[in-house]
Amino acid sequence: MIRPPASSGRSTENCLSLVDKNVTPHTLRHTSAMRLLHAGVDTTVIALWLGHETATTTNVYLHADVALKQKALDRTTPLGLAPGGYQPPDTLLAFLQNL
Repeated sequence: MIRPPASSGRSTENCLSLVDKNVTPHTLRHTSAMRLLHAGVDTTVIALWLGHETATTTNVYLHADVALKQKALDRTTPLGLAPGGYQPPDTLLAFLQNL
């Protein structure tokens, strides 16, 4: 008998992308925390929910999430400008177009 991978079971029957993944309790815990963070739940609430001793332990999730950092930067965009990263003009392309 061939043993299935650790993540096999009902979940892989419904979601084939999980077949080659090792889904652990820590993975589920981290994913839940990140989803709550993206939903705007305060880190102190997430810390309580995860059972962290202090809210500072939960701040690791803040440092790990690039999307949340970009969202915070977009809030600092001056009025009248579109949010997003700075896009410098491509001087090489301008040079080639003027040839």
